Amino acid sequence: MAVFRINKTRDYTVMSNYHLKDTRLSLKSKGLLSMMLSLPEEWNYTTRGLAAICKEGVDSIGTALKELERSGYIQRNRVRDEKGKITDTEYIIFEKPQETPNTESQDTAKPYTENPYMDKPNTEAPGTENTAQLNTNISNTQELNTDIISISPKAIIRKCGAVT
Repeated sequence: MAVFRINKTRDYTVMSNYHLKDTRLSLKSKGLLSMMLSLPEEWNYTTRGLAAICKEGVDSIGTALKELERSGYIQRNRVRDEKGKITDTEYIIFEKPQETPNTESQDTAKPYTENPYMDKPNTEAPGTENTAQLNTNISNTQELNTDIISISPKAIIRKCGAVT
């Protein structure tokens, strides 16, 4: 097979082949990471900024970024203002993946599930005295009803089922 190469004098990128040989990555993620490594640091690395120079849309770029983040090639840090609102996202891009904490397979301690010690319950008869109950459902009948409804006597008779 013949491969035709050019003499690289300008407009070329030097990068590691590590991500290109990583079998965990899809071809889309490999291409996106290669493109990101070729861009200057001050580039707009948002999904919209990357979609502006790619054929893929924002959703496809987002999927590839998540894959690269899970694999350790990208770290995304959300920048918040003093009110806690996300104002920006800072990207840190690595040519070789970094160790990322795997939250899906973290070994969590199992709770103590043995039967706890129970004291014997009090078996005496409960007290028989009447305790006062507090009525909190008190309606106020002192207020005047100011709602005026005009209903004709015929309407009242029809409503009650009487024949007119």
